Amino acid sequence: MRNRIPLRIYSSPPWREQRPTWQDAKPALIEAALKRATARPSGNWYVAGASRDVVRGKVCGRTIAGREVVLWRGPHDVLMAGSGSCPHLGAPLCDGAVAGGDLICRWHGLALNGKRFGMWTPYPAHDDGVLVWVRLDEAGGEKPLPAPVLPARPPEGSIDAVATLIGRCDPEDVVANRLDPWHGAWFHPYSFANLRVLETPTGELDRFLVEVTFRLAGRVGVPVVAAFTCPEPRTVVMHIVEGEGEGSVVETHATPIREGRTAVVEATIAHSDRPGFALARPVAGALRPVMRWAAARLWRDDLAYAERRYALRRDGRFPD
Repeated sequence: MRNRIPLRIYSSPPWREQRPTWQDAKPALIEAALKRATARPSGNWYVAGASRDVVRGKVCGRTIAGREVVLWRGPHDVLMAGSGSCPHLGAPLCDGAVAGGDLICRWHGLALNGKRFGMWTPYPAHDDGVLVWVRLDEAGGEKPLPAPVLPARPPEGSIDAVATLIGRCDPEDVVANRLDPWHGAWFHPYSFANLRVLETPTGELDRFLVEVTFRLAGRVGVPVVAAFTCPEPRTVVMHIVEGEGEGSVVETHATPIREGRTAVVEATIAHSDRPGFALARPVAGALRPVMRWAAARLWRDDLAYAERRYALRRDGRFPD
């Protein structure tokens, strides 16, 4: 029978007395996992942000893989996307307006309805309810897929929050950070304790399985077992497979802005089958800022990791 209170009092050694993990975090193992991840098909789909970023009547502008992209809601709130440069004189369409589902350029009033117009190119777009995606076939260079490759998510009634941060790195550096679970309790002692990698990827099961306690305050924490997988080349997903919040997901998406600049878009989708979780859903709006804060706190450190890796690779000093 599950305990009514999910919190636990835990014990862990002081930071400097933890068992070193550097011998476990084998560079060849991490690199092999990264190569398998980056070889998977994406169908040329890129995460552009949270679904809540694209609201009715407003234009949302992004730079993805060096291309200006605009997104807006067309008729019946259907997600639309296209090139961010007006085909008339090149005005920035991110400064445009939306009326009747059309995107209207502010320079001369050219209205675009999501269909090709002259040199202006519409892009396939997808709203999965948490994130919005854009398909850029020229940038991706892969065989296009009709929809992005999505991981398994918890059922309806979950609470989601999306945090976005920008780093001086490439997507592979972000993915590599997540494929090194051993750094958790050393690099993030304020959040993790008693971290132990139970399984590393094998030919049959390409995942990391990690036992860890999420620290809350003092010696109070929540122990869980989490699985890390890569469904496509720019995404790492953590599924809680045992413990409190089983079924919850954290999706880390790395979207290239341009060479050496990457947006980390992290979606946390919290779920619990405890009766009390239903009471949290009506106040989800108040919980989302806290969830975003927690994700941003971790990624301030993890971007330093990713940026360091990028700098070493750029200078030819990354350890073999």
